[in-house]
Amino acid sequence: MSWTEVRIPATSANLGPGFDALGMALSIYLECRFRPAERLVIHPTGRDAQMISTGEDNLIWQTAFEVAQHAGRPMPFIELEVNNDIPIGKGLGSSAAALVAGVVIADEALGLAWDRHRILDEAARIEGHPDNVAAAVLGSIVASAIDSEGITRAVRMQLPARYGVAVIVPDFILPTSEARAVLPTTYSRADAVFNIQRSALLIAAMLTQTTDAFHEGLMDRLHQPYRAPLVPGLSEMLELRAEGLLGCALSGAGPSVLVFYERGHEEVCELMQDIFRKNGHLSEILWSHIPDHGYDLMRGL
Repeated sequence: MSWTEVRIPATSANLGPGFDALGMALSIYLECRFRPAERLVIHPTGRDAQMISTGEDNLIWQTAFEVAQHAGRPMPFIELEVNNDIPIGKGLGSSAAALVAGVVIADEALGLAWDRHRILDEAARIEGHPDNVAAAVLGSIVASAIDSEGITRAVRMQLPARYGVAVIVPDFILPTSEARAVLPTTYSRADAVFNIQRSALLIAAMLTQTTDAFHEGLMDRLHQPYRAPLVPGLSEMLELRAEGLLGCALSGAGPSVLVFYERGHEEVCELMQDIFRKNGHLSEILWSHIPDHGYDLMRGL
């Protein structure tokens, strides 16, 4: 029986002020090969493979099973090979990638013939917010929202070629549930206006290559100030100024930090490593580009 393979990019959500609205695809991937089987078999390899369940509680399988239930169909068993390169628990969309993989696998196994936008709607329905899954499905930088009918509206943007991105990944995990728990349930009008202004400024700066607006455009009052105590050194990174550094943002719920820089100034990323080191943590730099498309699907392997 031939294999089908789906490859899903890592993602970084929020990008500072765009809380639950902005997402970016990264060229770091989760690869899944699957084929029909008589029982569920899961083989994980790659980064953090020991954290990937081989049982029915595996997130990819759980998602595929939920999609099948929602479609009123039985989900057939599969043999699943998982080769992961996305750091787990580090704010790089590992769960969103697994969720998208599960939706695509269910679509293929059940013969639903969904297009990419239907895949996105289903993934966003399960996730509850569209930022990571929109970038994983569509690629590039994506602004997204779920409308009153449950349809995800998403618009892609390209980061100008003169700018680069990297992710600084520290040596500790920050569970999303913990990072969400520190957020307030309500915000002041002043903080809401602050983030609306910065989100608009950031998008305009990206589209027009207005370099001097980037740092302010990445500022945020809705989540980063509350999560900063959970990520030693984050506050200093967000305020840091250096030649060629456009600015930083917590990647998703953290603890990884997304760095925007002008190409030719890649050394600014080492400044974030220095700050993590000063606060007692080692880190690695993941160099990435922003893929202009989301997941890839290859049949008949």
